[in-house]
Amino acid sequence: MTRTSIRVPVGRHTRRPKAWMLLVRALAALATVTVLLAAMYLVALARDLPDTSSLAIAPAGASMTFLDRHGRVIARRGDSSGTTISADSLPEHLVDAVLAVEDRRFYHHFGIDLIGTTRAALANLRAGRVVQGGSTITQQLAKNLFLTPDRTMRRKMQEMMLAFWLETRFTKDEILALYLNRVYFGAGAWGAENAARRYFGRGPHELDIGEAALLAGLLKAPSRYSPANDTTRAAVRATVVLDLMLATGRITEEERLIAASAPIRVSRGSSSPGAGWFADFAASEARTLLALHAPSWEGDVVVRTTLDVDAQRAADGALTRGLADPEIARGAANGAIIALDATGGVAAMSGGTDYARSPFNRATAARRQPGSAFKPFIYASAFEAGWSPADRMIDEPVSYGSWSPANWENRYEGEMTLERAFARSSNSIAVQLAEATGRAYTLRLARRLGIESPMENTHSLSLGAYEVTPLELARAYVPFMNGGRAAETHAVTRLETPSGDTLWERGTSPGPVVLAERVVREMDQLFAATISYGTGRSAAVPGREVRGKTGTSNAFRDAWFAGWADGMVAVVWTGNDTNAPTDAGSGGTGPARIFASLIANAPVIAAPDGMPRAPAADPDRLARLLSALEDENLLTASPGEPMLPEPSDDDIPEDPIAGLLARLPQD
Repeated sequence: MTRTSIRVPVGRHTRRPKAWMLLVRALAALATVTVLLAAMYLVALARDLPDTSSLAIAPAGASMTFLDRHGRVIARRGDSSGTTISADSLPEHLVDAVLAVEDRRFYHHFGIDLIGTTRAALANLRAGRVVQGGSTITQQLAKNLFLTPDRTMRRKMQEMMLAFWLETRFTKDEILALYLNRVYFGAGAWGAENAARRYFGRGPHELDIGEAALLAGLLKAPSRYSPANDTTRAAVRATVVLDLMLATGRITEEERLIAASAPIRVSRGSSSPGAGWFADFAASEARTLLALHAPSWEGDVVVRTTLDVDAQRAADGALTRGLADPEIARGAANGAIIALDATGGVAAMSGGTDYARSPFNRATAARRQPGSAFKPFIYASAFEAGWSPADRMIDEPVSYGSWSPANWENRYEGEMTLERAFARSSNSIAVQLAEATGRAYTLRLARRLGIESPMENTHSLSLGAYEVTPLELARAYVPFMNGGRAAETHAVTRLETPSGDTLWERGTSPGPVVLAERVVREMDQLFAATISYGTGRSAAVPGREVRGKTGTSNAFRDAWFAGWADGMVAVVWTGNDTNAPTDAGSGGTGPARIFASLIANAPVIAAPDGMPRAPAADPDRLARLLSALEDENLLTASPGEPMLPEPSDDDIPEDPIAGLLARLPQD
């Protein structure tokens, strides 16, 4: 048998894959994993996307047009027939201006402009910070409609996904219409229709090239470039937009020159940058009134209000300039102003420094400690008990158990009149006076005049430790100005149909008397002293009769000035939203100066029809009041002692002083 042997070659091995093949396999696996992870991430993002089913091109519904007390347009809320821009009727000049400055390749991308995004990324990389944005109009619309303004990668990815969805759901013209109907143009104007009428008094289709360029220029920073804030800055920005329109071939050189040289006249009667807060406040009141008095009405409504556009501009300017000045702001990043007329009608309302950034209304909703701005209620309560501005007390350290309130920088002046103690804002004497006359009476008087926030009958009540809103404080100061009558804060005076028919109208009856004339006169003496030689000297305005009181809370967290001049009570607050301390900012350093700027630039607010003037001194009426007090057995204590038994700490439903005032004959 022949044996066959198999010879295995020596030195030969099995074949190994080449290195490039291993690399390709690794990259393919990595790509697969990356795609899977990206898909999972997108699925997670998609789950958190907001509901888009209710989106419409031009949502219909009733609108409210708000007019100030002189009939000037303040703002519009909601939509009505003919007040939204449709996709088949886009305003040509405005579209050209917006596309030139916001998204010049709008009609050529799919919702995301890769060229623009790359350019912006390179510019930001070179600058080391964000100096240029790459968002398209579709992305901006997605953000405005559905997302928060947070600058996070997650939000950016969701913005891109929604931009893709919008591009597949709507045509380019429809997306433009959606954008123009919803974007913010500053001064409380949302949408191009409202903005055109706000700034120029006519619709967006009637704007010339220069006016359209001004509106388009607002989109980058509505408050900064608003002509209601700074006409020069707005004009410079409009010129930049005109240059971009020329560079993109949307206008000719001749058109650019004509537009740049033509003066742009902004309708001053419609330019009140802070009116957004007031419009929100008035809209809520108007809706309530409609539900009560015209529940069947479903059409558009004209809302006549108490606002004075000139006073509103004065308030906005005073607050903006004040907080921009380090010497006035003293570390306060925000503030608020509320101004009321003699009946409690809101004449001006600035709820902060920038409505677009923060619609939160600090004038009506921020509760902060008023500090010494609460002291008028202590003194008024004492005067009701028989004290007078000439009575004297000793300004010295005091203690009540473990509680030892102190004066500013522990400075004490010894014996002084109550007038001087009020003007110099002595904590020691305010506390002594409250303890001597009864804190419960102070608490009850504050309630009677309009303070509604929770307060307790404690020692710290005397130093304004319980939080109030600027609106509450202003309302409670109105009786000091108007002769002692209560004021109901309100913004709406009349509701009308577009044709002028009345749906509801506010009555003109004055409020009930809540302070006796003698108390009003004696308090006026104290408020005048504060401006003359006290802590409120910075609030004085040449040629205007100013009254008021400063206030500063613990650790300089809040600074206040509350006062009035020529028919308008105004309260100014400055501080930080985080409640962080300021740089030793006090009511006399910042708010008093802001108040002075407001009064210097605001008009005199005449008392509304049907509102009597503040009563003049009437010794006979005072005698009648004292006689009535004797009849009520209230004049039984010696001066400096409470005339009534000290109430308990519980809230007392009956107020004998208020009841007495109600029973007296009214002139």
